[in-house]
Amino acid sequence: MDVSRLFDIYLKELLEWNKKFNLTAITDAEEIRIKHFQDSLAILPHTPQLTTHASLIDIGTGAGFPGIPLKIACPDIKLTLVEATRKKTEFLKHLVKVLELKEVEVIWGRAEEVAIKRREEFDLAVSRAVAELNVLCELCLPFVKVGGRFIAYKGPKAAAEAQAAQNSIKILGGKVAQITEKPWLVVIDKVAKTPSKYPRRPGMASKNPL
Repeated sequence: MDVSRLFDIYLKELLEWNKKFNLTAITDAEEIRIKHFQDSLAILPHTPQLTTHASLIDIGTGAGFPGIPLKIACPDIKLTLVEATRKKTEFLKHLVKVLELKEVEVIWGRAEEVAIKRREEFDLAVSRAVAELNVLCELCLPFVKVGGRFIAYKGPKAAAEAQAAQNSIKILGGKVAQITEKPWLVVIDKVAKTPSKYPRRPGMASKNPL
C-alpha cells in the first residue's frame, strides 16, 4: 500500500476506535491530518538516520503518535511503541496488523519499568507526551545509545523548558543540540551513558524532577 493509503486507513481506524474509548480529543479528519500526522513527521529534517534501518522508540505513544506516522514515512526503521494504557496498546496492535507494518513492537508498560531491560538500545527516542522536559528526559534518555538522539515535541515554551531542564539533561548524559520553532522541538544528543540509577521507580520523575 502507498503512503497516502496507509494514512487514510490510520485515520479511519482512529475515528472508529475513538467512538469506543478516548484516543484523541481531535475528531475532525483534516485536523487529525494536520495536528497528528503532519506534526508527527515534523522531526524528519532533524533525523536523517531515519531513512536507514535505525531503531526508534516512542515513549507514551498514545494512539501511535509520532511513531506510526514515522514508520509509514520511513518503512525501514525498527519501531518500538511504549504505552501504559492497556486499551491503547490493543488499538496499536490492531493498527499495526491492519496497516501490515513490519518490525513494530508494542509494549504495554511504564517507561521506568521497560527501561530496566532496554537500556541504551535505541538510535532515537521520541515523545509527544504531555510532561515537562526534565521529566521526559528521565523517562526517555536511558533508552538512547551514546551517539543517539532524543527529540521531544513541545510547544511555544520549548526554549524555557530546555533551560529549566539543563541539570537533568546533563545528569542523564544528554546535551541540547537544537531547539526549533513551529514545530517546537527540543533535540538532545546522547553524549554519555545514563547513570544506572535512572530512571527511578515509576512516578518519581514527576514527583521529584531532577
